[in-house]
Amino acid sequence: MSDTDLQPAIADRPSLSPGKRIADWILANPAGFPLALLALTCLVVGAINPDFWQLANLFDVLRASVVEGLFALGVLVVLAAGGLDVSFSAIAALVMYTVTLIVSTLVPGLGILPILLAGLAGGALLGALNGVLINLLKAPALIVTIATQYAFRGFLLTFVGTALFMNIPASMTAFGQIALFSQVSADGLRVQFPAYFLIFVLAAIVTWALLNHTLLGRAVYACGGKPEIAARLGFNIARVRVFVFAWAGMLAGLAGILHVTSNRLANPFDLAGTELAVIAAVVLGGARVTGGKGTVGGTIAGVLLITLVDNVLIQVGIPSTWRTAVVGAFILLAGMFYAWVDRTAVGR
Repeated sequence: MSDTDLQPAIADRPSLSPGKRIADWILANPAGFPLALLALTCLVVGAINPDFWQLANLFDVLRASVVEGLFALGVLVVLAAGGLDVSFSAIAALVMYTVTLIVSTLVPGLGILPILLAGLAGGALLGALNGVLINLLKAPALIVTIATQYAFRGFLLTFVGTALFMNIPASMTAFGQIALFSQVSADGLRVQFPAYFLIFVLAAIVTWALLNHTLLGRAVYACGGKPEIAARLGFNIARVRVFVFAWAGMLAGLAGILHVTSNRLANPFDLAGTELAVIAAVVLGGARVTGGKGTVGGTIAGVLLITLVDNVLIQVGIPSTWRTAVVGAFILLAGMFYAWVDRTAVGR
């Protein structure tokens, strides 16, 4: 058959509408939407206040994104598996305060690596407890993690301590002060980019590899998307559920330790109230609360967007009390946009 014979068939093939092309692109590139919002926010803020483009602001946003970014990576894995976790901040608070107190009291000379490992292990155990309880009680993940959130915080405030703890181990203080980059700004202030940001980068890479290049990652998405089909394919949904909550808890414990190293103090009341911003960041990145979707790239873009909002409201003359309203508007916008994307993709 000649090329001229093929031309009528090609001409008769229906072309995709612009809306369907956009929907297909977003499904293939989930980070596109939050990155577009991020770029638009930067342009608007930079136009209102040119001082926004200083290097110090970039470092502030990246540094502030570490703890919430680790939280978000854990929430992403849980959401992808069809669950929902709101106990991560309580896990982080309990782990960071307990580990700091024990190390300072018993082994003040302990190095930073064992402390980080203790945070990982403690968080993983508490997170796995969430998964076990959900399996045993056959209750919704949201209800169980609300209960454990109160239980973890209650245990911390009742049995561990409530005082602001400033005498943290020397290794934690030293690690928090290591800078990858340091520069003196035009106004004489020293701008530093912390080394602990690399831990966030490493956690993001490992989480991405887990979700995209392992059988366990396939099981996570399968259990979140179509659990009945996943069960028929041989995936153990109960074990997957325990794993994803353990993963979220592990990252939360790590985030708690890094929070102490960056602030050089341990406060049992810290990190409470971060749940909305973290879940918003994951949803902005393309994850669905119904499960089965979500990417690391989209989640990181969502975290950077939420962190940017936290850091620049004052620069454009908007009171910081409006933060929650702005975050809520972003969530609503993302929900409407992704609902349109899903409808358009299904229609095709």
